[in-house]
Amino acid sequence: MRLTLRCRVTLSFGFGLLVVTSVLAFATWNLASGYMLRQREASATRQAEVNVRLVEKSLSSPGLDELLTGLTTGPDSSILVLSPDGHVTAGRKVEPSQLPAGLVEHPPARERIAVDGLPMLAVALPVAGNAVYIELFPLQQLNRTFGFLSAVLIAGTIGSALLGAALGSWASKRALKPLAELNSAAGRIAGGDLRARLPDQDDPDLAALAAKFNSTAHALEQRALRDARFASDVSHELRSPLTTMVNAGAVLRRRREHLPGTAGTALELLTSEVDRFARMVVDLLEISRADQTDDPPPEEIALDALVRNVIATRAPVPLELEPAVVLGDRRRLDRVLTNLLDNAERHAGGAVLVSVRARGAKVRLEVEDAGPGVPEQLREVIFERFARGVMAGSRGDDTGSGLGLALVREHVHRLGGRVWVEDRSPRGSRFVVEMVLRSSDG
Repeated sequence: MRLTLRCRVTLSFGFGLLVVTSVLAFATWNLASGYMLRQREASATRQAEVNVRLVEKSLSSPGLDELLTGLTTGPDSSILVLSPDGHVTAGRKVEPSQLPAGLVEHPPARERIAVDGLPMLAVALPVAGNAVYIELFPLQQLNRTFGFLSAVLIAGTIGSALLGAALGSWASKRALKPLAELNSAAGRIAGGDLRARLPDQDDPDLAALAAKFNSTAHALEQRALRDARFASDVSHELRSPLTTMVNAGAVLRRRREHLPGTAGTALELLTSEVDRFARMVVDLLEISRADQTDDPPPEEIALDALVRNVIATRAPVPLELEPAVVLGDRRRLDRVLTNLLDNAERHAGGAVLVSVRARGAKVRLEVEDAGPGVPEQLREVIFERFARGVMAGSRGDDTGSGLGLALVREHVHRLGGRVWVEDRSPRGSRFVVEMVLRSSDG
């Protein structure tokens, strides 16, 4: 799975800062720890050299034990004087066998060792009379300092990596904000909102892109408006002669019995095509009006009451209605339901059930039929303009113009909802309009 650009920028910032701070932390650790250890070793060596001169003067005196005790620097330090006659110890009890052989046999020497689990710095110096002076300096404090330093460096490295990731996320968000705005505006245009525009940009590099996009969107909007006005003008011009044709067809249809044979058949074909043409013009006018006019302020509409009112003007249909209030345009909702009922009557023998059901924060208006159903590959196509599904290419009064369901989708989109068709058991189709539920108290 490929990471998003913002994620890659964030990881790059974090990893880059992690590498840089790790190198700096490693260098700091080496320099600081090496310096402190050398300082401690130098200090211990100087102190041991001073002490060994005092021991040489008192080597044969009976007060050597007291002197060694006075020279110890703490409860964990130890001093050993090894001679052919034996050894003398002061401070922490340490046996000569616990010391490295090289330290005892080849003074002067210096070595870090562990005695009873405690870190020590052992300094061995030769003493006159073939004796060896060994002093053990505890390193616990130095080790604690090293631990604190390493914890600070590790925490700083991790913190800088997190800071880098946060900085990368912030920077990528700022850098990709124009791209997100472009994506949003393009999506709105693709959804039918031709008024979508990019905001003005202060950055010279982005200003040209925003201006070009906005000019393209404006040109597209103007072209769509010209096409809609053309369709509207043509439809209006056709209404008068079409009304005359419809009325003349009605007069001729009443005299059908006086036109036998071929003339009567031709009359039936003519009047059916005129009726179909009239419906198409009405639908074109509706589409052109939907494309050119702004939506009125939304109002609260009792969807269940609207369904009852529409069904009351048509043939009875079984209803299953739950109280539901939505925000929208009453005229659009009325046309949506009317077109769905007309579609069911034209292609499936009529609706068998109309229902309104609340589903959480949504409400569904469903129109069911018991017809042949809609093939899965046509369930999106039938909502396109002039698409008639399996009836494409056929003629007749019951084929429709292919604009009814396109109007349904257009109106539902303007109402902030969505529409689709699905299978109904055991046969038939279910057209579903889903909208935001305002309230369910009726």
